Amino acid sequence: MTDASSDWQPLAAEQTGRDFAVTRWRDGESPTDVIDTLAQEVPVALVYNGISHVVMLATPADLEDFAYGFSYTEGIISERAQIYGIDAKAIQHGNGQLRGIELHIELATAQFAALKEQRRNLTGRTGCGLCGAESLEQVFKLPAQAKVPVPALSLQVIDAAMAQLKTQQPLQQLTGATHACAIVNDQGQVLQVREDVGRHNALDKLIGSLLRQSSDLSELWRQHWVLTTSRASYEMVQKVTMTGGRALVAISAPTALAVSLAQEYDFLLVGFARPGQCVVYHGALA
Repeated sequence: MTDASSDWQPLAAEQTGRDFAVTRWRDGESPTDVIDTLAQEVPVALVYNGISHVVMLATPADLEDFAYGFSYTEGIISERAQIYGIDAKAIQHGNGQLRGIELHIELATAQFAALKEQRRNLTGRTGCGLCGAESLEQVFKLPAQAKVPVPALSLQVIDAAMAQLKTQQPLQQLTGATHACAIVNDQGQVLQVREDVGRHNALDKLIGSLLRQSSDLSELWRQHWVLTTSRASYEMVQKVTMTGGRALVAISAPTALAVSLAQEYDFLLVGFARPGQCVVYHGALA
């Protein structure tokens, strides 16, 4: 049987869970047959002007946001208008099972020419966003110095955002297996959330959603910051700085390389955010 393709119908994150019959075992109790909802990891190919550039394992939701965000944080585009359109195709096995999704991205001529020069062909994994880069320069791509000041954050503001974020992760509540990234204002109000099995993907989706709403992200960061349920890896800090952002708060630890980048760019980096406490690795709270 040959593969077939059809238009991919957009899904909300909570619609992407897949149910499995499982057996639950508990000490002192008889085994129980239950239905468990699991997060999906689907191969998503980003195809620019007919040429496949990268395949990432991702949650099959908010894929247009993902295409914009990945393109922006990878330096493929520098503004929203450089993508003319996106067409999502579901690729199915002959038996009807989903094999993957192709995002066909119509890229402006100048950006496509620059992309071909990169000669980059990586296969992404949920745990690593750097797999396949051909040189150190590709890995350590650095943004321009930020044009806006670091937003003023307090422990109370971080606490307020964390409390809200718990209620805005429907896929995590169903599966217990996804990361979330949120854009938060300086009052601690969570404005937008994106979820994915991969923390880098969740951040790209968040950035893509912001880019689709505003052609200029620079002014946004005067009073906004990013909250993530993951660790703060180098690439997480890098992606935020690529958009002009100045602050990232993570529930887990940062890496040493992430702290080094935060120091270089005078970037507010906070880890181990918990109710009533956190650790500031660079910068200071208000």
